[in-house]
Amino acid sequence: MIEASCSCGAVSLSLPGPTRLVAACHCIHCQRRTGAPFGVGAFYPADAVTISGAPREYVRAGASGGKVRSYFCPDCGSTVYWQADNLPDMIGVAIGAIADPDFPAPVRSLFEQSKHAWVEIGSGVERFEQSSLRKS
Repeated sequence: MIEASCSCGAVSLSLPGPTRLVAACHCIHCQRRTGAPFGVGAFYPADAVTISGAPREYVRAGASGGKVRSYFCPDCGSTVYWQADNLPDMIGVAIGAIADPDFPAPVRSLFEQSKHAWVEIGSGVERFEQSSLRKS
């Protein structure tokens, strides 16, 4: 099992292990959510994740037209995970909440049209523009 948590530890997740679905997202919403030029999430089947604590929820419209629900700690403010209406059976977990420098690198790079010019994502990564997920 792998543990993910907010900065203060009040909200945590138990995960079944590393996942192969890791994505870097360069959308403006992820930039604002993280305060960084992109967000990186590891995606797990929702029924494989155990959530502890009482996170707060922030809901926004997603590029797909559905809602994206971000869950964060009401004490320290760290976003720990999110769920999107277009992937109802999956939970995205912030890689920073896992805090393991050996965790697998992203295999997908999303919303590259808003990627900062100085950000370099390694080779062998599937690259997508906008919500239509057109490969670039």
